[in-house]
Amino acid sequence: MADWELLVDGVDFGEGPRWHEGRLWYSDFFQRAVYSVGLDGDRRVEVGNTDDRPSGLGWLSDGSLIAVFMTQRKLMRHIGGDDWEEYADLSKFAAWHCNDMVIDERDVAYVGNFGFDLEGRASFETANLIIVRADRTVALAADDMKFPNGSVITPDGVTLIVGESFGGDYIAFTIQPDGSLTDRRVWAEIPGTAPDGCALDADGGIWFSDAIGSQVVRVKEGGEVTDRVPTPQPTYACALGGADGTTLFALCAPGSHPDEVAGRGGGAIYARSVIFPGAGRP
Repeated sequence: MADWELLVDGVDFGEGPRWHEGRLWYSDFFQRAVYSVGLDGDRRVEVGNTDDRPSGLGWLSDGSLIAVFMTQRKLMRHIGGDDWEEYADLSKFAAWHCNDMVIDERDVAYVGNFGFDLEGRASFETANLIIVRADRTVALAADDMKFPNGSVITPDGVTLIVGESFGGDYIAFTIQPDGSLTDRRVWAEIPGTAPDGCALDADGGIWFSDAIGSQVVRVKEGGEVTDRVPTPQPTYACALGGADGTTLFALCAPGSHPDEVAGRGGGAIYARSVIFPGAGRP
């Protein structure tokens, strides 16, 4: 693990990492807060005391922070201090907890959800991918997804690529002018992995945290795996950032079930350098 450097510890379960305004922002499910951390390890509470587990993060074109509130199945907009207002109700299309999200340059958000009670060890069910347009209307973007999770949008804004944690693959869609999705296709298959949080780079590769492999993996369209890098702990989300976009951050935790991590602070964020800078969104 010599190539990984510890950025910050004391994390319960980190999610939704985003490089924003010179800092790495992330949610912590069980600390119920949104943090940012600098490359020097300086951590700040950006929004604390949320009344739900925050997950996916993003910013609208007006600078507003939007967060997924998992169990309420809502998008919430930060309005100052520790206060939020409801932005969109996703419950009509989300069968269980909502999770990661990506927002495009037109303020169109795509949000995944579990589809079933994973933490209660219920039987697997497929899930919907949800679209929230700039006018806050909510609709079905795609159905029959195998736990839609980390998602990226290509720099040209034309393609959405969604990881299926229970599918071991990435599914791509063409984004239409109204935000709807067409031309569903397999972008890459990575058997034996569970793609979780991810980041797109300028060479067209996707780095993803393998939720069952304690590793970050880089894959290209068609399924070519170029890198597999072990992580010090299991990892569930990653992001590219830093001054030139070539710092890879891995959010790690001892496990993913609340009984393993909630209130324990046993997780951490690690960083290392990679060749290609981040590209597209988030």
